[in-house]
Order: sequence, then C-alpha cells, then structure tokens
Amino acid sequence: MLGRSRWEADALRDLVRDQALATLAAPDAVPVIDETGFLKQGTSSCGVQRQCTGSAGKITNCRIGVLAAYVSDRGHAFLDRRLYLPRSWTGQPDRWRAAHVPAGGRFATMLGSGDHPLPQGSAP
Repeated sequence: MLGRSRWEADALRDLVRDQALATLAAPDAVPVIDETGFLKQGTSSCGVQRQCTGSAGKITNCRIGVLAAYVSDRGHAFLDRRLYLPRSWTGQPDRWRAAHVPAGGRFATMLGSGDHPLPQGSAP
C-alpha cells in the first residue's frame, strides 16, 4: 500500500508526533537525540562518505541519520529524522542536484543536525 500510494512523509511525521506527545506527555519526559549509520556501497547516495558509525563499530562507507525521540514513563516514540550532510558534500552543487538534496541544504555538525527535530514546547 505505501509503495503505491502518494503520501507526504513530513505530514505523517507531524501527525504521529502530535499523537505521541498527547499520549506520552509527562512532567519527567525527555527528548532523546541519537545518530545511526546506514551502510552504503557506492558514493552517490545523499550524504554518503567514509565516516565513523557505531552501527558498524568502525569507519566505513555510510550515511548518518540523526533521530529524535520522546521518552516518558508512559512509553517512547520516534518524532523526527534528519540526514547528516558531511562537510565533504559542501561546495559540490552538481553532486547535491544528482542526489536530490533540497535547495537550501547546508552543512551542520552532527550535533547541529539534531537541533530542529523537536517542535517548540515538546521538551519538558
């Protein structure tokens, strides 16, 4: 069904986030930001380069995703995701176009990649 249907990932993310925050809200809830590596063979996938990832336990060819979750004593839910674009990708507009990086994409440190996933007011 998902493969044949038209749907907006960000709209679905917002819907799930709002439901999760309403269901899991608690005074002691915390936001959690973490990264994970997605191993890749080639060099043309968006954000791929040789970099350190805990997923493989070494420096290897991969992409890095920065994930945001919300955790309380009522449960936990993923709220958002960002693809980390390494510094090696900056200044290569042809590579960005080929990988379908949206206009306005920019380099941010790994920690800086996670500075937007949580909506205003979602952290305790």
